[in-house]
Amino acid sequence: MDFVIFDPDSVRDNLLPLTYTRPVGALRVGITTIAEKWAYYLFGEYSWLTEHYLSEKFPCEADVTADNLLLIAGNVLPDQQLAQAVMALNPGQALYKGDRRIAAVGDGHEHIEYSDDIMAVDNLYDIFLLNGRAICDDFARITTGQQSAPVSDSVTVIGDRNRVFLAEGATVEGCIINVKNGPVYVGPQAEIMEGATLRGPIAIGPHSTVNMGARIYPGTTLGPWCKAGGELNNVVMQGYSNKAHDGFLGNAVIGEWCNLGAGCVASNLKNDYTLIKLWNYPAHRFLRTDLQFCGLIMGDHSKAGINTMFNTATVVGVGCNIHGAGFPRNFVASFLEGGTAGFSDVPMDKFFDIASRAMNRRGIELTEADRNILLAIREIADNYYK
Repeated sequence: MDFVIFDPDSVRDNLLPLTYTRPVGALRVGITTIAEKWAYYLFGEYSWLTEHYLSEKFPCEADVTADNLLLIAGNVLPDQQLAQAVMALNPGQALYKGDRRIAAVGDGHEHIEYSDDIMAVDNLYDIFLLNGRAICDDFARITTGQQSAPVSDSVTVIGDRNRVFLAEGATVEGCIINVKNGPVYVGPQAEIMEGATLRGPIAIGPHSTVNMGARIYPGTTLGPWCKAGGELNNVVMQGYSNKAHDGFLGNAVIGEWCNLGAGCVASNLKNDYTLIKLWNYPAHRFLRTDLQFCGLIMGDHSKAGINTMFNTATVVGVGCNIHGAGFPRNFVASFLEGGTAGFSDVPMDKFFDIASRAMNRRGIELTEADRNILLAIREIADNYYK
């Protein structure tokens, strides 16, 4: 069967700036992306129904008019029971949870109600709020029937050692891992250096590194090829991003190809303990979240210089370079450079040069499709306040 993962319109806009550069289903929550979770439960050919400017990199190769085409909402995290309910749909039926359309076959004119609870990413903060539970679910799914590599005697494990899973090629020595409240997954070729302290649930992606002395708290995911040091608490790094040095980051979501310099810190709690407001792109303003804890949200290819400080619930767009003393404002639009002294536009030639060098360090090319996507985002950003 052909599957198409679609972006619910209002949800996609609420998840900007992370969805500027990817469909909703390509967001990482837990160990894997949402799309990868669906592909585990439902075997077939997958396509994307997303913004036009993303379609070169995330194409739709299925016939969207076919009666047997199965459309799946990219923000809904599946489990076995939900996947079975989706596969039970007949042509013309759609699966709903209240007003939420989860999946449909063909035109989906017949409403089928799903009775059990679901997990869904509707807002930016849902990514870190759901991450701990998603890690546990992914851990159970991924490790079932698999044998962990041996855990070195130099590692202190607090709790059941079976809740530590080391993929082939992982290097873990001289650290402390507490799995009493959740598992710890360490992907292929990943490394946890000596002196690091981890408390699950935690996911360390392929080729990622936890540096010496790092403190990693529950609900944290490092996607592939990330580096982490200092103190991280309930942080989701999508992939290819670094926070390698001392400094605190909590209740945060970091896109791909980001770098936080030495001593960079981001508040996740206001001094007066009031509830947090977070920038919302479609509303063009800060909206109440009913959260007390929310840290930095950073879009792809953004950087922060050494000792940069971020206020509680700061949203940074795509392609930004933030530096200097003091706190920058709580919302920084895409392709801006500067700090408290003011911001200026980042020239695209300069941006592409930096992005190419950063990606080449991981053996990845900035393709023409990537450039076209980023140019489209630049045009959107330039028109955002018009």
